[in-house]
Order: sequence, then C-alpha cells, then structure tokens
Amino acid sequence: MSRKNLILIVGAIVLSSVTSIATVTVYRNFDKNNSKEIATEANTPVKFASMSNTQIGQTDLTIAAERTVHSVVHVKVKHKVQNQGGFGGFNDPFFEFFFGQPNQREYSQPESVTGAGSGVIISTDGYIVTNNHVIDKATEIEVTLNDKRTFKAKIVGTDPSTDIALIKIETTDLQPIVLGNSDNLKVGEWVLAIGNPFNLTSTVTAGIVSAKARNISILNAERKIESFIQTDAAINPGNSGGALVNTAGELVGINTAIATHTGSYSGYGFAVPTTIVSKVVTDLKEFGTVQRAILGVRISNIDDKLAREKDIQILDGAYVGGVEENSSAKEAGIKVGDVITAVNGVKVKSVAELQEQVAAYRPGNEISVVVNRKNKEQTLKVKLKNTNGNTNIVKGVSVADLGVELVPLSTQMKRQLNYNGGLLVQDVKKSGLFAKAGIEKGFIVLKINNKTVSSTDDLSSIYSEAINNEDTDKVLFVTGIARDNTIKHYVVNLK
Repeated sequence: MSRKNLILIVGAIVLSSVTSIATVTVYRNFDKNNSKEIATEANTPVKFASMSNTQIGQTDLTIAAERTVHSVVHVKVKHKVQNQGGFGGFNDPFFEFFFGQPNQREYSQPESVTGAGSGVIISTDGYIVTNNHVIDKATEIEVTLNDKRTFKAKIVGTDPSTDIALIKIETTDLQPIVLGNSDNLKVGEWVLAIGNPFNLTSTVTAGIVSAKARNISILNAERKIESFIQTDAAINPGNSGGALVNTAGELVGINTAIATHTGSYSGYGFAVPTTIVSKVVTDLKEFGTVQRAILGVRISNIDDKLAREKDIQILDGAYVGGVEENSSAKEAGIKVGDVITAVNGVKVKSVAELQEQVAAYRPGNEISVVVNRKNKEQTLKVKLKNTNGNTNIVKGVSVADLGVELVPLSTQMKRQLNYNGGLLVQDVKKSGLFAKAGIEKGFIVLKINNKTVSSTDDLSSIYSEAINNEDTDKVLFVTGIARDNTIKHYVVNLK
C-alpha cells in the first residue's frame, strides 16, 4: 500500500517577504488508498437507496453569511526573523564566532517579513480574537475591516496552548459576532468558514462538521489542548483566525489548521471550538493570561488492546495512567486505572474531549467527575488547581518587561553550534532586568532555569512559572555563550 506525507498546515497563515507564501508544517503518514471498491457479480441485482418518502429541504446559508461577514477582519502583521545565513561573510556572527575576531563581530540584523491571517470581532469596542500563530512575534499588527477601514492593533494576550490570541483596536462602532455553543454542534451539520484566504477579503465557504474532538498533534506548547472541530469547508492560507459559524450565524470555532498534500485546501480543516475560545478570551481580557485549570493526571485513549490488558469493559473515556502528587485529582480520590467518562454531566469519550471540558473551568472551580473504577461508576467532586498546584490568580507576564529583544537562532546557526535551540540577544535596554544582570547584546541564550529555550514562548512560560510559583525563587538562571566565546551564567532578579 503506497503512502504519502500529509502536510498539516498550522492555521494556513500567509507569510511573505515579497509575494511568496510560507507555511509551518509537520508531517503525518496518510493512506491515499483508504477507499474500498465493492465488487458485484454480473447477475446480482443491485438496489440503490432512495428517499422516496422523505424530503430534504435546501439549506439557506445566505442569512448566516450576511450576519457574520462584517464581523471577520483581515489581520496583517510584520515581524522579524533571523537571517538564515551561515558563513556568508566577515560580518556574519557565526563566521567570526568559529574563525576568530569575536570582539569585533557584528550581528546581522533580522529580516522583516509580513504575514496575513484573519480575526473575529467579539465586541463593539475593538476586541478581536485570532490565532496565536498569526500574531506571534509581531512587531506591528494592522487590522482591516470589511468596510475597508484600517486600524493599528495591540496584543492583549496570547495562549500558545490553544493557539488563541486576543488583540484590540481603538474604535467603538464595530459589529461583533454572536457567540454560539460548539457543544451543540452535530456531525453532518452545515457550517460556514469566513476569512481572507490568499488575501481575498471576506471569503465565505460552506461545508459540514466532519468530526469533533480531533487531536492532530500540531501544537508545540508544553500543555497543549487540542480538541478541534473538523470540517470540509474550504480553508486556505490566510484563513487562520477566521470564523467557523453555524447556519444561525453563530460563532462555533476559530479556523486554525488544514491537512493537505499540496499546501492548499484538500478537504480537511480544523477549528478551535468556542467552548475553549470563550474561556481563553475571557481570561486574556481580564487577566492578560489564561487561568488554566488542570486535573493533574496522565491520561490516554482506550483501545481494544488496553481494555483487554486492564480488564476494562468500556472503550469510551480517558484512562488514568498516573496521578500527580498534590493535584486536584489526587485530593479528589481519582486513582490509577480509573476511566473518566463525564465532567459536569457532559460525557467524554476521549482525551481530547476531557481536555476540552476541563479547559472551560478556572482554578478554584469545583466540578463533578464520573469515573469507571473496576467497571463500576463513581461520581467524585474535584476542586481544580492551576499548574502551580494552587488556586491563586496567575499574573500575566510579558517578555518585554525583561528589557530584552530576542530572536530564535536560524537552522543553520543551530547546526553550526550543534545545539537544538537557543535565542540570540538582539538588543538590551539599559534599564532592563537582563542589562542589570550583566547580559549584553550578542549573547546567545541556551538555557533558562535549566530548560532549553528555542522561542520567546519558551522564555515566557519559564518567566511566568518563576513569577507565579510560590515555591520558587523569583529569579531566572540564564546560561549561554558570550561574545568572547565562553560559557557564562547570569542571575536575572525578578523582584
């Protein structure tokens, strides 16, 4: 059986320095011969199913389109990427790094590139939801409305774990979309995808809900939450952050990814459901960061092999393979071997569905969890905690507060260093925390608090943990390569 690589395009964002389109991809094996032919004998009569007694009315999608098209915007971003050059010239930092003159080397300036995606207006006063990967590392954000008015936007908050971000423009006369409940969506239901594919403003495509609670392992966040709505509505590069709406014109998802062999639409689109989006956006608006509740369990889907091995008589639910100490699950009495089958009355058939339900709550909320233990059901009350093991409000942090501008090392730079990660200090503010610690422009950050850093998201996560965890010192231990080619260690005091 022949196989091809399936490309999962993260949100189909258009990136270009001139006119080119770039996409972030991961690869999955895909069986192109997954269809089966049904053979019949020559003399065997074949009957075709008919709907003689049932009438199916034509679905009118025009009302939904009219209600929502003015609530979807075009998002243009500018951001910097490190030049991919290696030993390209005597001003190249790594040429001098390996071949001398370290004190005279000048670091090349990062290139400015532009990108485009979509966004959805959720309030009259300028709040817009989009994908995190659309505005990630943006130095400028420009929003164009359906009526062609253009505004500068600022980032309110981001959540890499769900690929959702909240931005804001300064105006008060916008038409917000109506928020729907994605839990009520049914497979086979009509939906519309609205966005700006290939910079074609206000494009509307139609399809059905193909599946729910899809985990396609496409996000890179440490505690990623994937429970996508799958649709065959056409989604293409530039649709990232656009709206997925039902026939009533209600928002049910934020378009995020496509699966394709070609880089364009092939019948597989994925959207973050509003059960996740609404909670994330509310938190970002109120706190600047997500107040994420977790159970504190290691879970897996149940297949026939696991069911036989563990003597489980059900195949729906999330199998508990481990329980963390000091976790919500531990205190509530959830045990290894339990199968979680419902949260607050909502049935969960998989890990993705469980993640989606828990993601709708905050630390401190009490939820009802149904577990199947030794093939008998029990209902447990669980008081949720955050990732720090408490119910305290997590403070939002910004890398900008550190007074440093960082860019990821290029692929060639990492290859030359033989190191899978790293951030280059492009600039340091004199009054910033990095400068006070003695870190200078040109320093290459390899690890922070003994964790490898490859992006500013990594730094932001470590920074947030240091600020919000009561059991840790309010410092960042930074290890890297100085301009004199030596390994150096710095302590950044956050107090």
